[in-house]
Amino acid sequence: MTVEIRGKLYEGKAKIVYATDSPKLIVQFFKDDATAFNAQKRGTIAGKGVVNNRVSARLFELLGRRGVPTHYVATLSEREMLCRRLDIIRIEVIVRNVIAGSLATRTGVEEGGPVVPPVVEFYYKSDELGDPMINDDHVRLLGLATPPELRWIRRTALRVNGVLRPHLARRRLRLVDFKLEFGRAGRRLVLGDEISPDTCRLWDARTRERLDKDRFRRDLGAVEEAYQEVYRRLVGAGGPGR
Repeated sequence: MTVEIRGKLYEGKAKIVYATDSPKLIVQFFKDDATAFNAQKRGTIAGKGVVNNRVSARLFELLGRRGVPTHYVATLSEREMLCRRLDIIRIEVIVRNVIAGSLATRTGVEEGGPVVPPVVEFYYKSDELGDPMINDDHVRLLGLATPPELRWIRRTALRVNGVLRPHLARRRLRLVDFKLEFGRAGRRLVLGDEISPDTCRLWDARTRERLDKDRFRRDLGAVEEAYQEVYRRLVGAGGPGR
């Protein structure tokens, strides 16, 4: 598909969003910049943009085939994705299958235990406030989404989990937890943003080696190698740039 890229609409921590010659389409450009702890830690992960773009495209295509509406339209290049333009809902949705990260910190339960059934959490998408956790009543108070929309978001987040977990397990990846963002395309709710090692905790199913952004957050080293391993397992072709 051919589109003409116009001016920059927004630059975030991991992506740049560009307008196109169609008012209904935008282009996401995936950067190698990495941040953690609400941008208090910054760095670069070589090849990250390529990995996140291609992995996200592969998983959006999978979800689309399973009937989950997404903003994905096409892959334009190694770092560029054509997407439907959305009015993003300012809620970050976290689905947790395994105790890890802030869930372990908040509960005092050791990392690694299963979460059955999965837990769905909502966070207010606000850098200024540090993305605080919110509940259904807070969503209503802030006017972020209607009760029917929030029910659809929760149900769809669990549906996404039901598709991704077995798909990743077949590739020897344990889906520990992941973040989703949704938006409105007119009156229709749609899954947006990305699904990648930046937004998912992914552990090797046998060794529990971390193959995600935690390697950057926790200074574990071999960050690029971890991202490339996820790329190989989900996309193939020997990894980006190889």
